[in-house]
Amino acid sequence: MTQHRILITYPVEPAQMERLKSIGEIVEMYAADEDDDAFHGALDGIDAVLCSASRMVNADCLAKHADRLKVISNFGVGFDRIDIDCATELGVRVCNTPGVLNDAVAELTMALILSLSRNLMDADRFVRDGHWGKREFPFANDIKGKTLGLIGFGRIGLAVAERANAFGMTVIYADLRKAEDGRWQRVELDQLLSESDFVSLHVNLSEASRGLIGRDELARMKPTAYLVNTSRGPVVDSDALREALQSGAIAGAGLDVTDPEPPAPNDPLLSLPNVVVTPHMGTATFETSALMGELAVTNLIEALAGRVPPASVNDVPLR
Repeated sequence: MTQHRILITYPVEPAQMERLKSIGEIVEMYAADEDDDAFHGALDGIDAVLCSASRMVNADCLAKHADRLKVISNFGVGFDRIDIDCATELGVRVCNTPGVLNDAVAELTMALILSLSRNLMDADRFVRDGHWGKREFPFANDIKGKTLGLIGFGRIGLAVAERANAFGMTVIYADLRKAEDGRWQRVELDQLLSESDFVSLHVNLSEASRGLIGRDELARMKPTAYLVNTSRGPVVDSDALREALQSGAIAGAGLDVTDPEPPAPNDPLLSLPNVVVTPHMGTATFETSALMGELAVTNLIEALAGRVPPASVNDVPLR
């Protein structure tokens, strides 16, 4: 069997590592502080790479370091940091891990919605500061009967809709495509923004979605509404969001992603009482991480074997 050189920058389960070792030599580079230049240099003489969505693989990198590269297997759904057109032109297959992470991201989305609606962060601080009693703590809001507007209605958006429905929420969505499931109402973005009590983002990052939620969009939201983002930070204009939160134009935000990531220690978002921020942990469960690793490894092995992987982003000739 042909022995390949495989670069791994994101750890996988021991069983998956054994699968990779069975087909080639493993080069590991896990240091969190490794910059993109170091990562690019490590690609020299590499046949396949398994990396996280945070790794930049641009045209310059591919031109200089992809002489042997056949596949980039991404640990995650997003591939906005990979130059897909250049990879395709060079015959490099790009893979990702959709589907297996839907539940984890949907659950975190609902956790953020519940945290915002019930003021859980404030309640926790209230008790830690030595207080007690619901009559001393400001009352919060139910989510039953509230409207959840989903921007993007793919696999994750649908998973969120199903959970929100179980909580008694009304779900509307804005997407280029109409859902096959008739339970959900598709509306235009302006209507979604003006009617929703919670607006949740579930779109890929692209030139079309970058800055999708800016000053105008935030101004259309209810002053009692919350913005939830578990997709990508740059989908929201960060300056506009800070202004809306500080001025009370919207009630608050739940953010698993920011722009930039991580936020600066002095970023006002981190000190605002109406914001919940989590560290891009949408897929960070033991079960989901294992499933993502299994799919990422399978994608890589299948591509190196000259077969079409289960989850391929681009179409390149088999070789």
